[in-house]
Amino acid sequence: MENHPKPLTVWENLFQRKKIVGNLERFQDFIVISLCIGLFCVMLIRLGEMFFSFLQPLDLRQITSDILFILILVELFRLLIDYLQEQKISVGAAVEITIVSALREIILRGVLEIPRGQIFGVSVFLIVLGGLLLILPWISHILASVNIKHIQAKQNTQE
Repeated sequence: MENHPKPLTVWENLFQRKKIVGNLERFQDFIVISLCIGLFCVMLIRLGEMFFSFLQPLDLRQITSDILFILILVELFRLLIDYLQEQKISVGAAVEITIVSALREIILRGVLEIPRGQIFGVSVFLIVLGGLLLILPWISHILASVNIKHIQAKQNTQE
């Protein structure tokens, strides 16, 4: 008598790790694609509103704010596209978006209207983000060299 392996039931099939991870990744990609479509629609709406605002007397502060907001949305869109392609977030792009967002809020409210404590806090925040932006290439170079050394050491031990 031959011992045949018992066929997998539907429940056992559903709880296989590779299938679960694959399904979750597809669902996550669906969410990111939905966010991309939503961002694209918001960009079009804001662009239309900005062009209609040109029919009224020009408010330079509001136009600058609208342009910066659209640029922030474009960068967020690119960040999501990069995430879909590489399955990881670009920290440098996220820091750049944060810097532009903080500057947009300052422009929108006006430097003279913001309390001194908030100006100090935003200044420290921007200095930290700028430092992070400067340090990121150095850190990624160090991490890449450590990763290469680790892979080489692993290959040497296998031989």
